[in-house]
Amino acid sequence: MASDVDTAPLVGRAELVQTVRSALLGDVAQGQTAAVFLTGESGVGKTRLLGEIGAGLRDQGALVLTGSCLDIGDASPLHPLLQALRRFDNDLAPSQARTSAAVRGLLQTFADETGSPDGAGALLERVSRGLHLIAEGRPLVLILDDLQWVDRSTRQLLLYLLAGLGDLQLSVLAAVRAESLQGAHPLRRVLTELRRLRTVRVLDLAPLDRADTEVLAAAVVGRALAAEAAEQVWQRSGGNPFVVEELARDLRDGRDGLSETLREIFLDRVDALPQHAHAVVHAVAAGVEPVQHWLLAEVLRLPEEELIDAARAAVAHRLLVGADDGYRLRHRLVAEVLAHELLPAERSGLHRRYAEALTAVPGELHQARLAHHWRLAGEPARALPAAVAAAQEAERLHGYAEAHRHWSAALQLAGDSGSVAADRVELLGNAAESAHHCGEHARALALLEELAEVQGGEPTCTLHIRRARYLAAAGRSALAEEEYERALEAADCSPRERATAAARLAELLLHLGRYADAGQRAREALALAADVEGSATEVVLASSALGFSDACLEDPEAGLAVMRQALETAERAGQPEDVACAYLHLAELLTGPLNILEEGVVVARRGAERVAELGLGRTWETRLLAIATNGLFRVGQWAEAEKVVAAALRHRPSGADAVELLLARCRLSVGYGDIEAADRDLDAVATVLAGGGARHVIPLLTLRAGLAMWEGKHDVARQAVQRGLIESRSDDVTILSALVWHGLRAEAEAHASRTVEVDATAVRRLRDVADRVARKSLSAAPPVRSVVDGFLALCAAEVSRLDGSDPELWATSAAEWDRRNHPYPAAYSRLRQAEALLARRSRVAFAGRLLREAYEMAQGLGAVPLTSEIRELAGRARVPLQEPDNAATRGGVTAEPVDDDLAALTAREREVLALVAEGLTNKEIGQRLFISERTIGVHVSHIFDKLQVRTRVQASAIQLRNGRG
Repeated sequence: MASDVDTAPLVGRAELVQTVRSALLGDVAQGQTAAVFLTGESGVGKTRLLGEIGAGLRDQGALVLTGSCLDIGDASPLHPLLQALRRFDNDLAPSQARTSAAVRGLLQTFADETGSPDGAGALLERVSRGLHLIAEGRPLVLILDDLQWVDRSTRQLLLYLLAGLGDLQLSVLAAVRAESLQGAHPLRRVLTELRRLRTVRVLDLAPLDRADTEVLAAAVVGRALAAEAAEQVWQRSGGNPFVVEELARDLRDGRDGLSETLREIFLDRVDALPQHAHAVVHAVAAGVEPVQHWLLAEVLRLPEEELIDAARAAVAHRLLVGADDGYRLRHRLVAEVLAHELLPAERSGLHRRYAEALTAVPGELHQARLAHHWRLAGEPARALPAAVAAAQEAERLHGYAEAHRHWSAALQLAGDSGSVAADRVELLGNAAESAHHCGEHARALALLEELAEVQGGEPTCTLHIRRARYLAAAGRSALAEEEYERALEAADCSPRERATAAARLAELLLHLGRYADAGQRAREALALAADVEGSATEVVLASSALGFSDACLEDPEAGLAVMRQALETAERAGQPEDVACAYLHLAELLTGPLNILEEGVVVARRGAERVAELGLGRTWETRLLAIATNGLFRVGQWAEAEKVVAAALRHRPSGADAVELLLARCRLSVGYGDIEAADRDLDAVATVLAGGGARHVIPLLTLRAGLAMWEGKHDVARQAVQRGLIESRSDDVTILSALVWHGLRAEAEAHASRTVEVDATAVRRLRDVADRVARKSLSAAPPVRSVVDGFLALCAAEVSRLDGSDPELWATSAAEWDRRNHPYPAAYSRLRQAEALLARRSRVAFAGRLLREAYEMAQGLGAVPLTSEIRELAGRARVPLQEPDNAATRGGVTAEPVDDDLAALTAREREVLALVAEGLTNKEIGQRLFISERTIGVHVSHIFDKLQVRTRVQASAIQLRNGRG
């Protein structure tokens, strides 16, 4: 039943209402998204504003859907959207049959969801298409109340739609109870990320000021308040509109003897209700809102007429709000007050009647609500099946975080109900696995230890494998390797388990940079898997490790072929983690050892989208986005890399997933010169990496050295490098060569600054390591050797700084990095080359050109410390860094002015486009530029997107029109 119109006026909010309406509708261009999040304390008027603004938006022609989040922490995925669609469908007139069909079609989408390999991302895409059909070209506004209780799946939907991934003009208006956003509340991070979008606003709804408080109170009372009464209302209410209204009604009705606490105000109001209305308010306070009329009738067991009269009285006393979908307390503070007023037996009786009523209507069954009520009714044994069903439902919809909360609740219920040990073993296993999938690695390990205690006896092979998986995900690689070895040695290890342990160990060794060991274990795993039926997972893991190892150490093309085959096998099998693993290693190989950066970034981002569809956003998607960030960093697209990092951080990753992302972000921070942020990330990584391998430890220490050098702490940089040299088990000569460069650079900087003595022993050791790396790289694959040669060129040039810097060595280094399209080391090499020439007073004009090139490149990246050093050297040498009459130059070759049509293209893309205009095929262009045909295809695709063309002829016409034919 609908409530009466609230007669209290909306005071002090007119400007806010207009601002929000404009932000959601008036200022939104066609096809864009916008959002306004209203935050504020309980009772400040958020819900009232949602209604007022929503009504105005409907009058302006928008389609408005309104839903509320449930106040149960383990609510079902996407509940507020489902509620909004059902409510909207109920309000449609018979003449709106087409719209109703679209609504019911979307509702059926949720009912038919099976948890298929298409995953959560595909579900979000279908939701977006369904909303597009419902909107029928009109602006769509989604209004959500009590967003502080939002489930993770709805948060993901909001991020998906507001990122513009859905094909519709959408606005979101949501209310958030500010006091609920404490500590690590997941919505805090979501709001922080969304604030960065230009069309998203977060508005804090402050209490009324003194004047507006008095206006509101006078409107409720019906006359101006005496000064003393007005002061009393202001002092008691603090400007909270709800409390102002309650106090004003007391004044109006002559109730002067109220106590000064909100509890007493609410209790007095409830006590003034008729008997049955009193029971209605208590029942709604104990329920999960909205409480449907039929459900309230079952709980209270009143005759229909008496129930309606009682509900009408509660609404008239402004304690309840009635709507078509059920009843709500006008303010949840009422529930908090009333919770202490019932005897324990009364409370449990209410929850029992709720549970019995829900159980009796299977068609309306909501497993999360049922578990909630049976638990509070003191019936854990009856709550347990509902909690398990809710967990399974969440897993079906790829809501792993929700599933973990349900399994955890089921564990607690099993303990309370005295369930048999076998049930607890199963629950512990499910809870641990769901914790692992949603990135709660420490929790997963703790649950696994409890499972081992419950089972008793010696650890089984299965337990060793699970513990190793969880340890690896938590970043504790050394312990994980030991557990896999124990699994392989266990007497009870079956052929399948032995194949699994070998395959996962191969994958772990790959992460540690021990490529030869990984290849050996991978071959063992494939041999074992050949005798095991249905071993797709083992084949995928082992093939990925073997392909990576072969590509780095022997044959890149053959290794890549094996890895692409592994990805195809994973997609056919449909196991989410297998697909994720295959994408991860392929992207790592391309952006790392093989240096095929553009293609690697594309693979990483495509893989991130795919694993997000499979519900693995917090874990595997985060890692893939970290890989994309590293690739973008190396090619000089730092601004885009920042955006990718920000997107990944929304998942709040932990363990090894956090390590990958924090290292990626730290590279940007070091490059930008953000010392505080870089220090913070490095400290966090060092904490997580206890027991980690060289694959992460060496980059960590390399970044620590680079940061220390920009701070002028050359001794600290030296110490970091020396610690890194102790880690000698890695086969990754690329990261070792980068570490050696940083060590020699630290000694050269110490020599130049004269603040720290050069350590001759350290220099000798570093040169020995550089020689070993050079020898080892001779047996590596050519692409790996090519990158190592670039770092070795830097090493040789740094050594020359200790005894009169050699400009020719720096010229060689600059050319090496230009050829690889790595702008940062290329700019650094130009700086040092110019510095050496100026020190010799040789070719001063050419040195000035080098400084200008380096300056342009560093500024384009946003590399503040490098830019500052270039500017400082230019100032000392009186070299102007701007030449207004000359075009920008790069790589020692004067570049033509870039016309507007081609301004969006990178230097490499302009180079490819020029060859396309000459009529060359992708294969011929690849041969001309010494890069793969597949990478040329990626470049051409990007060129088409940026120029908004579909054919090579159209792209060539733009190239020729700009005078580059």
